[in-house]
Amino acid sequence: MGRWQPDARARLQLAALELYGERGYEATTVAEIAERAGLTKRTFFRYFADKREVLFAGSELLEEQMVAAIGAATAGASTLSLIGAALDSAATRFEEVRDHAGLRHRIISSSPELRERELIKAESLAAALTQALRARGYDDTVANLAALMGVTVMHVAFEQWVADPDQTPFEQVAKDVLAQLREIATC
Repeated sequence: MGRWQPDARARLQLAALELYGERGYEATTVAEIAERAGLTKRTFFRYFADKREVLFAGSELLEEQMVAAIGAATAGASTLSLIGAALDSAATRFEEVRDHAGLRHRIISSSPELRERELIKAESLAAALTQALRARGYDDTVANLAALMGVTVMHVAFEQWVADPDQTPFEQVAKDVLAQLREIATC
């Protein structure tokens, strides 16, 4: 595969996932990823700061979509409805990457360094959701609690979704998990 072929970013991501799956994250180098993709190390670093970021690229888009969904929700929507709207927007992104989501999840789960990075990204998402809820008039405590609940629901739903042999859409899995949270909250 020549370097001039299109979509270098996607080729690098696919090569990294394949190699991480075959050899493990720690045993894979940037040079090997670039070589598998038919590109150079220099090209790799045009798209990604390091080999971790191959797994986390696009998280800012997910964050933007979820924040926008909270902002676009109807006036007077309940806090959990706002979280539900954010989760629905996440479903669109997750379904786009379903083919590789399970492998990505297993790779991240196998590495303490990657789990730490995942927690940092989750904290960033929670902070962004908190800000979006504050912008809708919620006080700091409610906004923070709701945002953290939303991130937790997303995490729990994502783990169920990638393990689901029936391939239930993420949107439905997230709705089910959110319904369970509502039930718990009313006990």
